[in-house]
Amino acid sequence: MKTHASPAPAPHPLEAAGLTCRFCGAPLRTSFADLGMTPLCQKHVKPQQINEPETYYPLHAFVCGSCWLVQLGEYATPEEIFAQEYAYFSSYSDTWLAHAKAYAGMMTKRRSLGPSSLVVEIASNDGYLLQYFVEAGIPVLGVEPAANVAAVAREKGIRTEIQFFGTGSAAALRKEYGGADVLLGNNVLAHVPDLNDFVEGMRVMLNPGGVITMEFPHLVQLVDHNQFDTIYHEHFSYFSFTTVEKVFAAHGITLFDVDELPTHGGSLRIYGRHADAREPVTERVASLKAREEAWGVTSLDRYRAFNETVKETKRNILAFLIEARGQGKRIVGYGAPGKGNTLLNYCGIGTDFLDFTVDRSPHKQNTFTPGEHIPIYAPERIREARPDYVFILPWNLKDEIMTQMAYIREWGGRFVVPIPEVRVYE
Repeated sequence: MKTHASPAPAPHPLEAAGLTCRFCGAPLRTSFADLGMTPLCQKHVKPQQINEPETYYPLHAFVCGSCWLVQLGEYATPEEIFAQEYAYFSSYSDTWLAHAKAYAGMMTKRRSLGPSSLVVEIASNDGYLLQYFVEAGIPVLGVEPAANVAAVAREKGIRTEIQFFGTGSAAALRKEYGGADVLLGNNVLAHVPDLNDFVEGMRVMLNPGGVITMEFPHLVQLVDHNQFDTIYHEHFSYFSFTTVEKVFAAHGITLFDVDELPTHGGSLRIYGRHADAREPVTERVASLKAREEAWGVTSLDRYRAFNETVKETKRNILAFLIEARGQGKRIVGYGAPGKGNTLLNYCGIGTDFLDFTVDRSPHKQNTFTPGEHIPIYAPERIREARPDYVFILPWNLKDEIMTQMAYIREWGGRFVVPIPEVRVYE
């Protein structure tokens, strides 16, 4: 009698795709948020390109069940994302400039910085932050991969190197300019596909008594406040403090303090030092880790539930827009941020819902949003159009925007903020 061996179990579909954690290398088995296929969020379409094809990439985030890092696969390379004509310039937000100035003043005092110090910023953009150290007579170095953005910083007199940061570039920069007394990066840690090489580069660049500060959106806030639109291809990783502490510790950096900030819907600012330095670890570190553990940061169920929340939010946003349009209301957008393009493409919001959007950055004006091809104009167009609703895409700046655009109330216009849920402001 012939016997037949039981067939081998089918491989897990995510393991079959070969997806592994960019920090610890464990296989990725758990979906966090599947947002479909979208183009790169800062690749705005010029009028002469309107009939040309765009490249779409999977926008699917996973969570590692070993180190709890939430992450995208590397579907688009940094070179593709941050190539020439990168459209994000930090200096067009008054709120963000005020945040940068306050940080510079705080760190100058806290670290007793002066003419013999060196402040190095990774992903220094257009010099939005380093300009405040320059004003105080403190030497600076910016490291920025987007050439068109770096050129603006150089025009401001801010010493800037055009390159990606990592272990090799850190060694070369240290040889040329010396080590960093303050090494900072705002909203760059998420942008790095080779996370281990990047953090090791920070260890190489940091002086023995120096300090690292990094700011990034807090994963707990992303989940609790339904900020799914902050997931886009530029953001390879999404961090809890629990996970980011593991990442830095693996490279000899101790996180000794942390601030919880309101920026970008709720961010963390971590403070790191060499593991053999003497700066004591504050109670804030233990407190945050305990709160994250109670929240469920090491429970897969906490992550699995997010996908359904995202779907429900999409349905609610579309329900509002369909009803408003059905009543004959005119709706326009404000802003063309990366998060806005995630929301527009995932929800399928085009000119059938938004007549146009506006942005303060001249680098985005007179182009079209990626994917949905919504026209982008200067903010003055809103006064001409007199819409019933202004749909705010950079919801993290809603207070600044509603103050700037308060005049829409002259004709009864109202503001709409889609995240964490659709809300109308009179």
